[in-house]
Amino acid sequence: MKASVILFSLLFSVVVITVLPGCSGGKKAEHEHAQTESADDKTVEATAPQFDVSADFRQQLNNVFKSYISLKEAFVASDLQKVKSEASSTSQAVAAVDMKLLTGAAHNDWMSYLTPIQNSLKEIENSADIESQRKSFSTLSENLYKSIKAFGLGGTEAFYEYCPMAFDNEGAYWLSDQTVIRNPYFGDAMLTCGVVKEKLQ
Repeated sequence: MKASVILFSLLFSVVVITVLPGCSGGKKAEHEHAQTESADDKTVEATAPQFDVSADFRQQLNNVFKSYISLKEAFVASDLQKVKSEASSTSQAVAAVDMKLLTGAAHNDWMSYLTPIQNSLKEIENSADIESQRKSFSTLSENLYKSIKAFGLGGTEAFYEYCPMAFDNEGAYWLSDQTVIRNPYFGDAMLTCGVVKEKLQ
């Protein structure tokens, strides 16, 4: 009987270790291994954009993405004032995107993403609480991801990344310009918590 209990306990421990996300200091090595597998398996090929749009529009969207990366890094640093400043810069990049370069369904799609992008950036700029800012950043990330999927970045690589523990284990996504995980939802507390889900360009 004792042997059965011990065997069950050992098996249970193995299962727990296997399914727990590697987002704590004690699981760093396991998590980094999982992250590498994700990057290798999921990001070999980038899917083509949904719409064939002008190079000018893609360059303008690329400028938004670059500003977004600076904003993401401000979240990684958990620097509230820097977050506000970078959100303002990203808003300017978004305002410089010429919607007249798009027509038909492409124009309609961009307009459906533009309003939540603008609203999220405004919320980030106006908030004095970094956790509230991070919630808005999650919405921003979702809509910028959809925009890049739709229109592309003209060859610039973007990586769609995911942390299962963000917002009390609800999970949240963000975009990065590299496969190395730098988590904007936890910063130094769990810097490498996350996996690469998709490659875009």
